[in-house]
Amino acid sequence: MSGQWIGNFSGTNKGRALVELDDRGDHLEGRAYAFSDDPQLPSLVAWVRTPNKNDRFDLDLIVQPIVNGRMEDWDQIKGNFPNVTLSPHLKTSWDFSGDDLKLVWTTPIGTNGSAQLLRLPASDPSSRAPIADVKSWPQFREFAASLEPRRFVFRGQQSSKWKLVTAFHRHGRYDLMRFVQDDIPQLHGHLTGLTAHRFYIENDVENAAFHSLAQHHGYPTPLLDWTHSPYIAAFFAFRGVRKADQSAEKFARVFVFDLQEWQNDHTRVQMLTLTPPHLTFLKALALNNPRMIPQQALSSITNLNDIEHFVDWEERQRSKTYLRVIDLPTTERSQVMQELAMMGITAGSLFPGLDGACEQMKEQNFEL
Repeated sequence: MSGQWIGNFSGTNKGRALVELDDRGDHLEGRAYAFSDDPQLPSLVAWVRTPNKNDRFDLDLIVQPIVNGRMEDWDQIKGNFPNVTLSPHLKTSWDFSGDDLKLVWTTPIGTNGSAQLLRLPASDPSSRAPIADVKSWPQFREFAASLEPRRFVFRGQQSSKWKLVTAFHRHGRYDLMRFVQDDIPQLHGHLTGLTAHRFYIENDVENAAFHSLAQHHGYPTPLLDWTHSPYIAAFFAFRGVRKADQSAEKFARVFVFDLQEWQNDHTRVQMLTLTPPHLTFLKALALNNPRMIPQQALSSITNLNDIEHFVDWEERQRSKTYLRVIDLPTTERSQVMQELAMMGITAGSLFPGLDGACEQMKEQNFEL
């Protein structure tokens, strides 16, 4: 029953609602957000701990206003909103039905609202159709050569069925405030003695670099790795495909994202929490992270469980295409990896050190 639910709310105010709940054993715990459509009104956040895992229950919540990406005390900032009366106390009713969540609330001052929210099933197979005329490795090379340099970014995934989902969300976690407040300080303390650079995670630039370092070494984060090179993306698409997985009915996937157009249309948000749903690309510093440069790497950061659903929605709203996908048959793995090796794209070049060197020789000397 854990997950992320998104939808609109209406009542005394209206806007966009977001609920993130983690499974904590005998109950759910996380945050609920209400992002107001009216810029003259503050958005709100509440910590949620359910009494149990029942489908229906009532819950009293304490809300805090969000101003400029920060949780504030209403008594200290209410002078900035002279015509607004805010009650911090909400009486809420929760009703879970399948992937739907119905929320209803009232306050002691007579304000009220309701929301019908949907849990987005990011574990479902991707429904995005591949580019029709790029179905083979030779056609992929021709397509890559036709692209405007540095306009697009790319990501490779082993299966065409997998959606764009961060490792954080794939591991069944949703409450990003818990990740920021608990996980990252704990991880930072654990890694500080192992890194030559001491990361000051209170600094936004170094915080991004620390997240990127953790991501590149296998720690689940709300980041996704991308590359400026379509060929490096192809390497990652085919890297994990083994001989037993190769079939004319199975495809590796390369995502092609129009970064230039996306950034023209969307404000960059380098925040994980206390912000409306977003997808932001960033180029973190390669501090203690020698893999970033050979991989021509950059990252996207998001507070969304189902990224593809969000991109689909943005494309419909703007009548544009930001994201395209190319599916290549897994039976082409041998040809692809041999040609990439001749280009200098190998595990040894992309993962400097013993692990990468051994993986490169394993690829060369053993049938995978």
